[in-house]
Amino acid sequence: MLKTPVVVFTSLSLLLSLSCAGDVKSRSCSDVRQAFTTKGFSVHNLPHQEISGQHLRVCSQGYTCCTSDMEDRIGQQSKLDFEKLVDETSLTIRTIFTSRHKKFDEFFLELLDNSEKSLNDMFVRTYGKLYTHNSEMFEDLFSELKRYYTGGNVNLEEVLNDFWSRLLERMFQLLNSQYTFTDDYLECISKYTDQLKPFGDVPRKLKAQVTKAFIAARSFVQGLMVGREVANRVAKVNISPGCSKALTKMLYCPYCGEMPGLKPCANYCQNVMRGCLANQADLDPEWNLFIDAMLLVADRLEGPFNIEAVMEPIDVKISEAIMTMQDNSMQVSSKVFQGCGHPKAAGVGRSARGISDVFNSRFRPYSPEERPTTAAGTSLDRLVIDIKEKLKESKKFWSSLPDSICAEDEVTDPDEEQCWNSHTKGRYFPEVVKDGLTNQLNNPEVEVDITRPDTFIRQQIMTLRVMTNKLRNAYNGKDVYFQDSSEMIAYIIHISLSPKKINNKMIYII
Repeated sequence: MLKTPVVVFTSLSLLLSLSCAGDVKSRSCSDVRQAFTTKGFSVHNLPHQEISGQHLRVCSQGYTCCTSDMEDRIGQQSKLDFEKLVDETSLTIRTIFTSRHKKFDEFFLELLDNSEKSLNDMFVRTYGKLYTHNSEMFEDLFSELKRYYTGGNVNLEEVLNDFWSRLLERMFQLLNSQYTFTDDYLECISKYTDQLKPFGDVPRKLKAQVTKAFIAARSFVQGLMVGREVANRVAKVNISPGCSKALTKMLYCPYCGEMPGLKPCANYCQNVMRGCLANQADLDPEWNLFIDAMLLVADRLEGPFNIEAVMEPIDVKISEAIMTMQDNSMQVSSKVFQGCGHPKAAGVGRSARGISDVFNSRFRPYSPEERPTTAAGTSLDRLVIDIKEKLKESKKFWSSLPDSICAEDEVTDPDEEQCWNSHTKGRYFPEVVKDGLTNQLNNPEVEVDITRPDTFIRQQIMTLRVMTNKLRNAYNGKDVYFQDSSEMIAYIIHISLSPKKINNKMIYII
């Protein structure tokens, strides 16, 4: 009789303890509902109490506040969040290349316009109608220089040689206007250009200066354009299924586990980002070589290949050449007559009267106060100093992108004990893997197929490689012509990927 109450009491205690245990597991989802609402999610079908998570494919299958539909939605949102993070983190470097390309391009084009205007103004007031009647050859010169700079298939040496040949023909006829010259005779005169050196050493020096300066300027601006295009393209990430799953688990699975305010551990974030941005990191070695080549050409622009120092006084140099021929006209004419034969005398009324008087009005260049406003309101030196600092800062950008993203306070929690470690609140113990595709073989957070490099990223690597080669040629004063990036790709399309075996797997590395 005494045992019965004990049995009843024990059974009652067991029922109460089970009931309490059930209450612990079935926690309220009110905080999660509020957090999802703040994020902009509809919580119409979200449970008010935790439910079994056996339906979940990414987050924990224990008790959860997420339905299958909500897991799909947070999967999509995690992709958008990741794309936004990459976009925002890369914004500065993309803006640098966009804005500096615009500044340099405006500067060079305005510099050419100012140089042409300066030459035209000075030659009109110095030579008058003698210049205006022959101005088309000067207009053609500047037109070809602009066409070269803007990407046209122009041979600078041929353009400059043609200019001096045409100028020699016109000058020779003006200085010997008492004679009539046939086209064949004028062609013969051109053959004696190198031998006679009618313009002194100006053509040789100017050709060397103009050619190297324009090659450097054009290549540098094209380099800024390529840097801009590559950065914009690479910032548009291709999210693999493995990356998508890892992002969902890192960014939103804490919500499902009733820990909506918990941020990822920093090292956990870095492993996820290194896995998701493995291909972007592989861009870094070629990117760094590209930046180094840009810096080399920038040094040239500051020094011997300074296009501003070449173009600003080009009017004075051409006038000096004209005056040199005027001073040596007797000797030049005599040698031409010997080599090409004596020309026929012109008809009655044709003479050289007045020509020498015009040429004797010696050329007076602008004073500094009279010169046109500096191109784009700045100087090449100031532009180069600015861009060099920005270029140096952009080195190793792509390999450090995961660190930059995970360093943001809104992304990770600096407290190593109070952060989301992919399972619960606590320290994250796995080591951080190295960057790059081949190092993701043992990434504990992201499944990465290291045997399949991103072909789009590989195309950007090749684009940088071709541009780097062009910049190095420009640094040495040599020209390589590519009209646009598609032509660059066509140029290197024959280069195949070379297979390499790592851990008994064949992977392809450029």
